[in-house]
Amino acid sequence: MKIQEIKAAYQALDPDDEPMLQQFIHTYGTDVRSGVQTLVEQTKKKLVQLEAEYVRSEKMLAFERKYHAMGSRYICGIDEVGRGPLAGPVVACAVILPELEILHEMLLHLNDSKQVPRKKREILYDIIREKAVAYGIGVVSEKRIDEINILQATYEAMRMAIANLKVQPDLLLNDAVRIPEVDIKQVPIIKGDTLSASIAAASIVAKVTRDRMMVEYDKVYPGYDFASNMGYGSAKHYAGLDKLGPCEIHRRTYIKEYV
Repeated sequence: MKIQEIKAAYQALDPDDEPMLQQFIHTYGTDVRSGVQTLVEQTKKKLVQLEAEYVRSEKMLAFERKYHAMGSRYICGIDEVGRGPLAGPVVACAVILPELEILHEMLLHLNDSKQVPRKKREILYDIIREKAVAYGIGVVSEKRIDEINILQATYEAMRMAIANLKVQPDLLLNDAVRIPEVDIKQVPIIKGDTLSASIAAASIVAKVTRDRMMVEYDKVYPGYDFASNMGYGSAKHYAGLDKLGPCEIHRRTYIKEYV
């Protein structure tokens, strides 16, 4: 084959498809042309990265395995997005993932949503919503945040997310916090979105949900670059505040110098 054809085959590789990667290495591994060998070596690196991701992803099930073994059937991960932005709501998500044998199909790349590329987050968002036993969303507005403070608003969003589940969980795995006024057993896990698949899934669904809201807000309140900064304090956001002042969705307690 011509090198250009082999390059096309390389570019078509799915980095998450182990048999495809192995087949490429097997097919072209004995080709002595330097350009082909470069592609083979790059494919080998992809395979090593994939194997490392399998190992990392498997570790993300440690808490789920532990509490399943202790009798919990419906384990719910909870996380929130949007504590820090100057504008927009705080969004929480509660997710009950399927049984472990089903979970392996969707496990790769589950992680803290901030560590997952946007395109991959969108893919995982759809998979999680399709495969989850149940998921619930809680949204608390910027006005409520100003009224009761961000910590209490976060708890409120989390309680809403739990209440919106169609299946009652046996156990809550929370990212770092213990949620007041919730009777279900809770296990707070520091940096839980990097250690638990359930919490990571909640983190991803919460972030994609909130990001999509901010993209829509950008159409309603142009001039602050919400579609890019998601309400966080970027240079363009501050430039918009300097020029236009606050809009309806700004958190007044976060931008006192502009109020």
